[in-house]
Amino acid sequence: MKKIVLLRHGESLWNMENRFTGWTDVDLTAKGEAEAYTAGEQLLADDFHFDKAYTSYLKRAVRTLNCVLDRLDQEWIPVEKSWRLNEKHYGQLQGLNKSETAQKYGEEQVLIWRRSYDIAPAPLGEDDPRNPRFDIRYRDVPAAELPRTESLKDTVKRILPYWNDVIFPSLKHHDQLLVVAHGNSLRGIIKHLKHIPDDEIVKLNLPTGVPYVFEFDDRHLRLEKDYFLGDPEEIRRKMNAVASQGKKA
Repeated sequence: MKKIVLLRHGESLWNMENRFTGWTDVDLTAKGEAEAYTAGEQLLADDFHFDKAYTSYLKRAVRTLNCVLDRLDQEWIPVEKSWRLNEKHYGQLQGLNKSETAQKYGEEQVLIWRRSYDIAPAPLGEDDPRNPRFDIRYRDVPAAELPRTESLKDTVKRILPYWNDVIFPSLKHHDQLLVVAHGNSLRGIIKHLKHIPDDEIVKLNLPTGVPYVFEFDDRHLRLEKDYFLGDPEEIRRKMNAVASQGKKA
């Protein structure tokens, strides 16, 4: 049985402050680091031995991966980073408090911006200093490919070429892969793997720091089953907390 583990990074500083983060490069909180180490302990207890890991260019994901591999004593495995695994770009919403934004525009509108499939927030301007075209880490990416805002549909379009051409084919040569990324970039992968309809994806809320295991048959790489590692009640509580982030204070 081949396995891919998807892991959303631990709590970040802007998760704690309930802000739209997107491509803003914020660090983990102490709680987020603890979540990452706990994820590593869960994977260790289930005897995971990864052959390779993938992550984004954003430090909250990179640091989470480092904590997990440290706990597993597997820091030596190959790690590949890609901007295509970055979080959904929230455009002009980046940095705004979600509850305050819900107070101003309504909870329904914030839910649409956060979780709908094909509606994106207002884009950043070309001269906005937050525009990723000014960030040195993306200097080798054509400016036209860098988002100024994204819907989940746009995020899926960005991620799937990397998933289909790089990550998933490597499962033919490896038994266990680890992908540490972000709530929406992972939602896009999960939507693809589980064939979730566009209007149903709004209900999927990924908790921070909880390993999500996908098992595939060895011969045809067909998805056999998927499951979270950890206490079901605690996972449900964390999912509900994520869903509540866009509600009025």
